[in-house]
Amino acid sequence: MKLENFPKRIQKYLIPNVTGHVVYQCLGCEAEYNISRLLYTCPACGSILLLEDLDFDRLKKVPRDTWRQIFDYRKMLNIPALRGIYRYHEFIGPMMPLDAVIYLGEGYTPMVEANAYLQDLVGARFYFKNEGQNPSASFKDRGMASALSYINFLVNSGKLSDVLAVCASTGDTSASAALYAAYLQPGVKSAVLLPHKKVTPQQLAQPLGSGAVVFEIPGVFDDCMKVVEALSEQYNVALLNSKNAWRIWGQESYSYEIAQDFDYDTDHKVIVVPIGNAGNITAIMSGFLKFFEAGIIDRLPKIIGVQSSHANPVYRYYLEPRPEKRTFVPVKVRPSVAQAAMIGNPVSVPRVIHLVEAYNEKAGSQAVFFTEVEEQAIMDWQLTANRNGHIACTQGGESLAGLVEAKKSGIVSKDDIIVLDATAHAMKFAGFQAMYFEDRFPPEFEITPKKSLQNAPRLVQPKGLDVVPSADKPLEGKDFDRFVQRTAEAIAEKLNLKPR
Repeated sequence: MKLENFPKRIQKYLIPNVTGHVVYQCLGCEAEYNISRLLYTCPACGSILLLEDLDFDRLKKVPRDTWRQIFDYRKMLNIPALRGIYRYHEFIGPMMPLDAVIYLGEGYTPMVEANAYLQDLVGARFYFKNEGQNPSASFKDRGMASALSYINFLVNSGKLSDVLAVCASTGDTSASAALYAAYLQPGVKSAVLLPHKKVTPQQLAQPLGSGAVVFEIPGVFDDCMKVVEALSEQYNVALLNSKNAWRIWGQESYSYEIAQDFDYDTDHKVIVVPIGNAGNITAIMSGFLKFFEAGIIDRLPKIIGVQSSHANPVYRYYLEPRPEKRTFVPVKVRPSVAQAAMIGNPVSVPRVIHLVEAYNEKAGSQAVFFTEVEEQAIMDWQLTANRNGHIACTQGGESLAGLVEAKKSGIVSKDDIIVLDATAHAMKFAGFQAMYFEDRFPPEFEITPKKSLQNAPRLVQPKGLDVVPSADKPLEGKDFDRFVQRTAEAIAEKLNLKPR
């Protein structure tokens, strides 16, 4: 739809201007730094950073209904830079000129309501938000669109050149980073570090296909992260993990889309999200807080962070009810099917602690909760969801298992409507499904398949056929007719079909 076809009162708002006063702000010493260079930690105290728009109050001057119309009308524009996460430009990149925005089709992922059978089984009304329908098949594309757009802006401004983007990954981050960096060739190249033999074949194939230099190293994700941090501190590289504050900003779009999909009614809404490096739950809290501060939504939804018992440092931190007694202790992770969440020392924990306090304070009561689930429940619920029309990854199974636990503990009420974060596409984790079906999980996973959820192909070879077709010898005539009829009869018998 062309701009001139929109109501005149809204036209002036639809194409955003470059505005705001954005700085890096340290969570430790509260120092502020210019964004003209890439920073990941505070040069003064070493603490983690957030991006802050010091001129945010200007957004509060726009009436609530006007903001809602701006975002709703922008959905109809045919301007690539505004079709993805930058539909919410004023909230996640007000200083970003639209010609610097990289759009590969990220964002605007569907929320799919569970069917009646699955909702009855769980005892709650819920949706999956299918982040696997992003370009690289995971939610990471939201943050990469932001981080690489800003790098593109710095390159275009002459402040950066010959960029090497690096990241550590459990799989999804590397796929996304390599994809978005590839779009900016030849000015940007990428290298990724993966834990050896701990990334699915599908996820490994993605950065290789995008042309990234892929390094596998011994250990787990946390070990890769330490190496990448050393590289970013000692060499001129661009770090693309969620330690990069621009990543968090892009992922805030997830919150804005949910608010918009519910027509900005966030009362009795609950968001369930798996916690890996803790960047996503950070972004979700930050996004809802911004919309609340600007008056676009009237209520802050509940947020439930979920961790597997095999990688649960954030859950363990919040087991202590008294904030002054809490101490964060990294954990040694055990093998998990929620591979993207298998992180024992999440980088964004300081952001989570800061934002949980702010979120609960603004909500007027506790609105952020944490729950723990077993590996068995993750796989069982993932397969159950996908048997009912979803494409949830193992982290999506973790979210559903978390909902079930939250319901048992009374965090979720009968009036709540829940959105579960399926962070990636089921196909990325098809190997775990095969292990379940074939009952070959190593003992350390602590998963025993349920026969009711197992599945396998069935070879049909009717007896009494002299010849059967093959690729190099197709059948013809009576032999082919006989093969078709006998095979159809054999399948009908197995399915208990009745003749017409």
